[in-house]
Amino acid sequence: MSDPAAIEVRDLTVAYRDKPVLWDIDLTVPSGVLMAVVGPNGAGKTTFVKALLDLLKISAGRIRFFGSPYEACRQDIAYVPQRGSVDWDFPTSVLDVVMMGRYGQLGWIRRPGRRERERAREALRRVGMEDFAHRQIRQLSGGQQQRVFLARALVQDARIYLMDEPLQGVDAVTERAIIDLLRELRERGRTLLVVHHDLQTVTEYFDHVMLLNVRRIASGPVDEAFTPDNLRLAYGGRIAFLRSADAAGLSDAIAP
Repeated sequence: MSDPAAIEVRDLTVAYRDKPVLWDIDLTVPSGVLMAVVGPNGAGKTTFVKALLDLLKISAGRIRFFGSPYEACRQDIAYVPQRGSVDWDFPTSVLDVVMMGRYGQLGWIRRPGRRERERAREALRRVGMEDFAHRQIRQLSGGQQQRVFLARALVQDARIYLMDEPLQGVDAVTERAIIDLLRELRERGRTLLVVHHDLQTVTEYFDHVMLLNVRRIASGPVDEAFTPDNLRLAYGGRIAFLRSADAAGLSDAIAP
């Protein structure tokens, strides 16, 4: 008997005020893949991630992680939210933010000790932020804040990572550092599902993809699912496709 998928979604529907935001979604995410979730604005990408995390009520469907519901394996799942959804004025240090990632294992009563601090510092070192450990989180740039949230996810040592636009608004150096780290996690057998906005980098950064626009348009290995036909279905025919002299490529330029 084969092992269960890392994430399995069946017949998922989410509605706001009786208006479907996600409709009848089926998705299987194999273990150990780096999967992008792409689609136009309003496609339901963030809603999909929040539904997986049981952060909002679903109208219908079933979600399983390694064959179990979220509540049974929440400690195996790490979440990196959109940077814009976080209150960065909260008075706390970078190191404290990262150590919050250990509370799932410690519980809210037991205080983090020396071991947790060492793990938090190691996570900050891996994202290039060790020298900022005692800086107030609100004093950081957008790219630095994103690195800190990635470090917080790292200290959870999760089996599944759910990330909502981790590359949005970061500089090129930070983007490359984040992608290198995601690939390292994949090589260690972790499963990563990442909401992504730049179609031009999907084939370079990811090995699996889901195209979403309220419904699941397509999903699977990038070379099978990330096709011009599927992109036109997802984006309503508004995609302009470019082919470079060096290699075939897809662009997310919007046709006038």
